[in-house]
Amino acid sequence: MGTGGAILVVDDEPTVRDVVVRYLRRDGFTTLEAADGEEARALIEAEEPSLVVLDVMLPGADGFELCRWVRSRSDLPVILLTARVEEADRIVGLELGADDYVTKPFSPRELSARVRTVLRRSRAEAPAAESMLAGTVELDGAGRSATRDGRPLTLTQKEFDLLWFLASHPGRVFSRDTLMDRVWGYRAATDTGTVTVHVRRLREKIETNPTRPRHLQTVWGVGYRFDP
Repeated sequence: MGTGGAILVVDDEPTVRDVVVRYLRRDGFTTLEAADGEEARALIEAEEPSLVVLDVMLPGADGFELCRWVRSRSDLPVILLTARVEEADRIVGLELGADDYVTKPFSPRELSARVRTVLRRSRAEAPAAESMLAGTVELDGAGRSATRDGRPLTLTQKEFDLLWFLASHPGRVFSRDTLMDRVWGYRAATDTGTVTVHVRRLREKIETNPTRPRHLQTVWGVGYRFDP
């Protein structure tokens, strides 16, 4: 039987794993550890963790490849942990479906808070409305699923949350900071590129022409709004 709720920490540096695990356990989490992608895959399949804290720079298959593998199978929340600070690396991770991205050196307390926030969002109760029509997309709040013109859409948890939030406030403009606060659960003014990446991914899935979006619109210098 799986541990059902454990946080899997994947990092090839024992010292980093020890620090992260110690803080997570102090905050009441059960933990699992893996030093590489192969070990992590085996634990994910056998133990069914609730979230993965995943280092990008792993021996063999890197964290991006493992994140891609996870996302092809499930909506298991993933927080990427890396020393790479280039924006391109962060965007790659987010485009692969990672839920969050923490850069080394990091505050273990902040990482634990991010874990709690991502888990809270992923375990959130269904939205109050049972369903919602967002343009040509129908959102099922209870099942947290979506269809476009009757065909199923593959949305990550954060993509669903972002679309539901914006579609729940048609015509209203929200800044990236506000969306980080309302959808992700924390303010990260220095990392609002997370919102930009998720908006781009959503447009590719719900818009007829993503380069000229009809529904998910940019209000330059302000933020985004949903036009039904």
